[in-house]
Amino acid sequence: MRNDLALIDLLVFLVYLVGVSLYGYYIYRRKQRAEADSKDFFLAEGSLTWWAIGASMIASNISAEQFIGMSGGGFVQGIAIAAYEWVAALILIFVAVFFMPIYLREKIYTMPQFLEQRYNATLSLIMSVFWLFLYVLVNLTAILYLGALAINNIVGGESFHLILLALAVFALLLTLGGMKVVGYTDVVQVTVLIVGGLATTYIALTLVSQKFGLGNDVLAGFSAMMNDADDHFHMIFEKPGPNAPAAETARYLALPGLAMYAGGQWVANLNYWGCNQYITQRALGADLNTARTGILFAGLLKLIMPIIVMLPGIAAYVLHKNGGLQAEMASTGAFNPDNAYSAILAFLPNGLKGMALAALTAAIVASLAGKANSISTIFTLDIYQRYLNPSADEKQLVWVGRLTIFAAMLLAVFLTWKDVLGISGEGGFTFIQKYTGFISPGIVAVFVLGMFWKRTTAPAAVAGILAGFLLSVLFNNYAPALFGPETVLYTAFRNAQGAYEIPFLVSMGWSFFFTVALMVVISLFGPRVNPKALVLNAAMFRVSPQNTFLIVLILLMVSALYIKFW
Repeated sequence: MRNDLALIDLLVFLVYLVGVSLYGYYIYRRKQRAEADSKDFFLAEGSLTWWAIGASMIASNISAEQFIGMSGGGFVQGIAIAAYEWVAALILIFVAVFFMPIYLREKIYTMPQFLEQRYNATLSLIMSVFWLFLYVLVNLTAILYLGALAINNIVGGESFHLILLALAVFALLLTLGGMKVVGYTDVVQVTVLIVGGLATTYIALTLVSQKFGLGNDVLAGFSAMMNDADDHFHMIFEKPGPNAPAAETARYLALPGLAMYAGGQWVANLNYWGCNQYITQRALGADLNTARTGILFAGLLKLIMPIIVMLPGIAAYVLHKNGGLQAEMASTGAFNPDNAYSAILAFLPNGLKGMALAALTAAIVASLAGKANSISTIFTLDIYQRYLNPSADEKQLVWVGRLTIFAAMLLAVFLTWKDVLGISGEGGFTFIQKYTGFISPGIVAVFVLGMFWKRTTAPAAVAGILAGFLLSVLFNNYAPALFGPETVLYTAFRNAQGAYEIPFLVSMGWSFFFTVALMVVISLFGPRVNPKALVLNAAMFRVSPQNTFLIVLILLMVSALYIKFW
C-alpha cells in the first residue's frame, strides 16, 4: 500500500471524509438547543438512540492502538489477545445491569460528580484534575500520535505532521458540535470501521488460502491458518517452566493464563467501561432502558472486534512463517509485529485500500472526538461551573466547553509534534497501558465499594486511590527485588531485558485485592451506615425481556468462543 494509492482509493477516502462531514453538519443544524443547553451539548440528553450509544462506544474505543497493537498481539500471542475484547463484553453486561441504574437515578453526568455525591468535594476535585491530566497527556496525545504514525506508514510518505494536523482538525470540527454530533457521526464511523476492517480480514484470509494452494477460499484460509499456527488458537497459556523459551515467557507475561482472569482482566475492563467518563458519557443522557440496550449492543459488537483487529495479525504471522512477507522485514531480518496490520494492507486491491484507510481514520477520529468531548465535560461541569464561575449560564458553559476542546487538541498537537512525551520510545500501546493501568485498582475499588457497601467512608476512598497506585508501583517495579521472584502471591519471570517481572495483570489483581482490604479496614472505624451511602433496591436492577435476551446471547457466544479455543 505504500506510495501506490490509486485514484479510486483517494475517491473512496474522499467520499468518507465528505460524507461524515456533511452528516455531522446535518445533525448540528437539527439541534435546537445546542447553543443554550449545556446538558444537550455535553450529553446529547435524551436524543441518542440505543444503536447510536452502542456504536459510539465502540467507535470511541477502537483506535490506532487497537489496529496496530492488537494485530501485533495476534502476530505474537494469537487469539489469546482477544480476551481484552471478550471479557469486555461480559463487563458491559455488569455495567448495564448494575452501574447504569445508579448513575441515572443519581443524575450523574460526570465521574467526578459521582465521587462528590458519594464521598466529598475534595476527592472529586483531586480526581477531576487527575483525569484531565490523564486524558490529555496520555490518551489524547497517544491516540493522535499513533493515528498519524499509522496513516503515514500506510501512505508511505513524509507527511506525519500534515496528517497529524488533519486528524486534529477533523476531530475538532466534529467535537465542537457537541455529543449529539459525536454520537451520530460515530454510527457512520463504526460502520466504515467494520466494513473496511472486514474487507482487510477477508483479504488476509484469502492470502493465506492462496499461500497454501487452496484458491480464494476464505474459510479454507482460516482452516489452514488454524492448522499451521495451532499455538496461536488457544485462549489460555500454560505457566512456563524455568527452562521455557523466551518467546513463551514473553507471551505469558503479557497474558498470564488463568491467573489474569482472577483479577487483572476484570479490573482493567471495569475501570475502562464502567468508571471512565470517556465511555460512560454516551449513555448518561439516556433513559435506563435505552442506555442498557445501547451498552449491551456495544457488548455484541465487542465480540466481533477481534475478527477485524486480531485475525489480520495471525494471518500476517502465518504468511511471514511461510515466507510470504519477506519484503516487509526490517534490515535486521526480523519482522516487527506492530507492522502486521499495515503489511496486510499492502496486498489490498485498489478501492479497498481507500476503504481500509477510511476505516483506520474513522477509528482514530472517533476516539479523538470522544476523548476531547469528555475532557471538555469534566473541565466545564466539574471545575469551571463548580469552582471558577458558579453563576455561569447555559450559553457560557457551552462556549467554555468548546474552548476547552480547542485547547486540549492544540496541546495534544504540540506534545506530539516532536513526540515530547516519548511515546515512540515506549510504544503507543504500552504507553497507554502503563499510565492508565496503575490507577485502575484504586478507581475500581472506590467505585464498587462506594456503590454497593454503605459503610465505605471518604477517608477510605482517598486511601484507596493512593494505595491502588502505590501497590501497582510496588508489584510492577519492586516486588521481585524485595521479596524474591517466587512467593505465595506471584511468580516473576525474566523479561527480554533479563530482569524479573510479574505479569502486569497479576499485579493489577493483587493491587485491587489489597486496596479493597485496606478500604474495608478503614471504613470499619466509621459509622455502620455512611451518611452519603446510596440507597439501593432490587427493582433498580431488573432488566426488560429484550435486554435479558441480549445478555443471554452474549453469555452464550462468549462461552462458545472459550469452549472452542480454550
